[in-house]
Amino acid sequence: MTFDSPDRPIPHRFSLTDAEVVVIGSGAGGGTLASELCHKGVNVVLLEAGEHHQPEDFINDEWPSLAQLAWLDSRTTSGSWQIATDWPTLPAWTCKAVGGTTVHWAGGCPRLKDWEFRTLSTHGPIEGTSLLDWPIELSDLEPYYGKAEERMGVTRTNGIPPLPANNNYKVMANGAKRVGYTGVSTGRMAINPVPRAGRPGTIQDGFNYQGDKSRAHWSTLTAEIPPAEKTGRLDLRPGCMAIRIEHNSSGRVTGVVYADPDGHLQVQTARLVCVAGNAIETARLLLNSTSSQFPDGLANSSGQVGRNYLRHLTGSVFATFEQPVHMYRGETMAGIITDESRNDPARGFVGGYYIEPLSLGPAFLASFLVPGGYGRDYAAVMEQYDHMAGMWLVGEDVPRKTNCVTLNTDVLDQFGQPVPNVHFDDHPNDLAMREHAYAAGEAIYEAVGSTRTFRVPPYPNTHNMGTARMSARPEDGVVNEYGRAHDVPNLFVSDGSVMTTGAAANPTLTIVALALRQADHIEEQMKAGNL
Repeated sequence: MTFDSPDRPIPHRFSLTDAEVVVIGSGAGGGTLASELCHKGVNVVLLEAGEHHQPEDFINDEWPSLAQLAWLDSRTTSGSWQIATDWPTLPAWTCKAVGGTTVHWAGGCPRLKDWEFRTLSTHGPIEGTSLLDWPIELSDLEPYYGKAEERMGVTRTNGIPPLPANNNYKVMANGAKRVGYTGVSTGRMAINPVPRAGRPGTIQDGFNYQGDKSRAHWSTLTAEIPPAEKTGRLDLRPGCMAIRIEHNSSGRVTGVVYADPDGHLQVQTARLVCVAGNAIETARLLLNSTSSQFPDGLANSSGQVGRNYLRHLTGSVFATFEQPVHMYRGETMAGIITDESRNDPARGFVGGYYIEPLSLGPAFLASFLVPGGYGRDYAAVMEQYDHMAGMWLVGEDVPRKTNCVTLNTDVLDQFGQPVPNVHFDDHPNDLAMREHAYAAGEAIYEAVGSTRTFRVPPYPNTHNMGTARMSARPEDGVVNEYGRAHDVPNLFVSDGSVMTTGAAANPTLTIVALALRQADHIEEQMKAGNL
């Protein structure tokens, strides 16, 4: 076993298996890819920086759960976005655990629309953006959407019944219908309404963001990694933080240097490496993997690694009512209004957005409803917690080269590595869409007699995309249509980083579909001797 790195000292060699593939990150992209490759007969080492919690260990209490699951390693923030003011050390609430952020997600699974793969062609150039068409179309992904929906158990597909309507959804749906919306349903959700695939039906416990103790939700923790381990081809290594990716003199990656649970640097060699650390950590790892051949970071000849960071336009509207709502009963986000997801520039912006019900526990709501809120009036609002309903607004934000993840060399993490700095400025299109969405949400609640509404600014929990985007031309992005790096033939990116644009839909279904497509491509290329 050799490890050829032209300009770095060789750390201690360490290997538990004869790995063909190293996957970094065990979330929607990495966990699915690792599982699929194992079932195709490939030996995979899966490196995960976080701990291997079991569902029974999850804490149904918001702040302790955040401490258990969230990625709380140092990050810094810059830009004019409100997160830089309200949550400067937590620009994105992702998970650091086996299963990645799939242990924390609400389960929404809409597909991207056909035109959302062609935003530059659809909208034309827009000043201050880096819009680009995807190198694939909806037709390329449709078969994998179907496979992902069946695999994840998405409701309203494959004969799977819808989830039942809870009170929070009913308030939103009734208001939506009164103002004229028609695309109103409990949505397509990767949550079992009835027992399926060895997992129980939901007990409607309402603790989606603190981990699903019952296993009714699809997650890579419970649905992908255990079957992969049973193949005997998966070597899961929790508590192992990837530090850099190494390569040989021909520019092919040879393995990954990582810190083991004791903080010691180890090396795992492989035929190919797939990075799926979520858009922030994926960009950071590639940027940290410098050498004389790749002085600006691995796979970064285009200068696009870390650029075009997308997080979706988000915001919330909460409302109080005379009668109790008990929004916390039932699944957190089981519902959707699709009418505003169309592209209609007459509204004053391009792209679209969805409206989805959202409930938060008292601890989080007290922090997010009015950041920094204090005083008797604020306390009076919180005293009406059981009379509240809530919704989340999620829409397409436009890519900007200046919205980016870079390395902050002034701040080092526990391994002596520069931390990621996340810079973001809202584009005028984002602001116009958010204003429209706030007004739409208020109208929905006012139509069913709300006594007061609240416009809640964006949260740290978001959808992270775009920092290693797909492109037809190498100079426009980082990877090709299969997530394979333009610069490095045996390096892949396997998470939401590859999304050329964000569309309006919650991205997890698309990330899983892309991972399944990538697994087929890797298998084909390995059999052909190209990898």
